[in-house]
Amino acid sequence: MNTIATAAAFSLPISLCRSSILNTKKGVRGGFRVFAIFGEEGGPLEKKSLWGTIFDVEDPRSKIPRSKGKFLDVNQALELARYDIQYCDWRARQDVLTIMLLHEKVVEVLNPLAREYKSIGTLRKELAELQEELAQAHQQVHISEARVATALDKLAYMEALVNDRLLQDRSTTETDQTSPPPSTSTQSLDTVKGRLPWKSLNVSGPVQPYTSYLKNFWYPVAFSTDLKDDTMIPIDCFEEPWVVFRGKDGKPGCVQNTCAHRACPLHLGSVNEGRIQCPYHGWEYSTDGKCEKMPSTRLLNVKIKSLPCFEQEGMIWVWPGSDPPAATLPSLEPPSGFVVHAEIVMELSVEHGLLLDNLLDLAHAPFTHTSTFAKGWSVPSLVKFLTPASGLQGYWDPYPIDMEFRPPCMVLSTIGISKPGKLEGKNTRQCATHLHQLHVCLPSSRQKTRLLYRMSLDFAPMLKHIPFMHYLWRHFAEQVLNEDLRLVVGQQERMINGANVWNSPVSYDKLGVRYRLWRDAVERGAKQLPFSKST
Repeated sequence: MNTIATAAAFSLPISLCRSSILNTKKGVRGGFRVFAIFGEEGGPLEKKSLWGTIFDVEDPRSKIPRSKGKFLDVNQALELARYDIQYCDWRARQDVLTIMLLHEKVVEVLNPLAREYKSIGTLRKELAELQEELAQAHQQVHISEARVATALDKLAYMEALVNDRLLQDRSTTETDQTSPPPSTSTQSLDTVKGRLPWKSLNVSGPVQPYTSYLKNFWYPVAFSTDLKDDTMIPIDCFEEPWVVFRGKDGKPGCVQNTCAHRACPLHLGSVNEGRIQCPYHGWEYSTDGKCEKMPSTRLLNVKIKSLPCFEQEGMIWVWPGSDPPAATLPSLEPPSGFVVHAEIVMELSVEHGLLLDNLLDLAHAPFTHTSTFAKGWSVPSLVKFLTPASGLQGYWDPYPIDMEFRPPCMVLSTIGISKPGKLEGKNTRQCATHLHQLHVCLPSSRQKTRLLYRMSLDFAPMLKHIPFMHYLWRHFAEQVLNEDLRLVVGQQERMINGANVWNSPVSYDKLGVRYRLWRDAVERGAKQLPFSKST
């Protein structure tokens, strides 16, 4: 059965095939018969075999298109990569067939009827020769496996090249020529047209001050459950201090976390009747920033800066930009059937772009997360992220994980699981149970990120009601994050000193590369952003 499964695994569809010239190989009594390719001078086909459909494949090398000129265009290169896969498939079939025939010879040598006419010495000699041939055949199979892995990697690379080339052809050539900061790509989609975009990525040097364009989005800053009527939440957003609290009507507001009187941090005070009170002299401010109370002195017309603030789907959002706020907010609710089990907030000492790079990459899991969720994972021969040509979402292969980058700073993922720490199925639809994750990476400063993490499950609802369960979820989340942070912090130190953290991207870096290209276009003030649905 192992031989059958191995042979079937190589049975890939090839459209350009025709019958090969086959020769029957004499089988044993009561056994099965197979066919072998003996070369161009093989005899006529004597008998049909059940294995014929698997091994009756023509060598595709004669079909490879001949190109004129020294260089291939994108589509020709992709077609050549596909023929490479076909050749590897054909070669692997021949290797498997060789092993099958050698096994048949072993059975033939050990046939009781054959032993009547052969001495023990002759049998030993024949078996030794067959053993050596089998060892060589198995070695050839391993070589074929390596060839297939290399060819698949090459094909994935070429497909990514074609997809990104198509995207560039559709992108507008009208963009403002504002100089990009060194912290992002130094070339636009227009200037790299005709080349792989990730070849031009240069993310190195100290992170430059954020441009105003990146601020013109709605940003989640807190979970609704953390903001009570009498509490406040201090945050940093784009290197400015803010504080969030609820007004008299229960709606959230966000004001500058600095008193207009003596610059005292307001979050050190308290919330009284929907107003935040400074702990220094008792000045009180409403959610629009207006000072409504000044004890021990005449009330002056004083107002501190405030941000547009809105509450939706269990999250508090702010608009830090100077442009008028967008009329709609992105939806971050988990899919239907999921129940939220944990909402965690962490302050991290890394730039938010580096953290997003990490979250948008799954290929690192079996190497980095060996003590947590990826413990025991095998290392695949090929990892791919499959996505539309103009999208910021897709799914991982071979992992059953769907993932999406949602501008400006959110990552959503759905993971198919069977039990904690284990993966099952080839995609999320084939899995019975799922975990949904939301990561919000708020840019607090150029070296600091406020991370909002929400975890939801579509199974085991009783876990939500177990006492102190949220402490366990937080402990596990911190364990996973710490495995990443020691690497990302090291990246940041080297980036500041001039190293390029996107020096050599490969095919499984696709989603991270697209995030960087999107961010570069935003910071340049491009009129049309790449990978948007309107593209």
